[in-house]
Amino acid sequence: MTSNAGCWRQRLAALAIGTSLLSGCATVGSDGSGPAACPPVVEYGREIKVRATDELGTLSDRSAIAELLADYGVMRDQARACSGQ
Repeated sequence: MTSNAGCWRQRLAALAIGTSLLSGCATVGSDGSGPAACPPVVEYGREIKVRATDELGTLSDRSAIAELLADYGVMRDQARACSGQ
């Protein structure tokens, strides 16, 4: 009796390659996330902004927290640009 395992391996390989190529065409996940989805930008009230500014002023210039907050500001600007705000 002849084995047909070689035929099935080729078909499975072709199926795996086809699936990976087609999944590369997807631009948005089925849950709405992905490159087309923009993260929400939380808006803060005046009071919290004043308090944060005062607290930031007490930190040293080389504070890791100050550096992280600068990065956070950039990310907020990018999220606004993404959503068209």
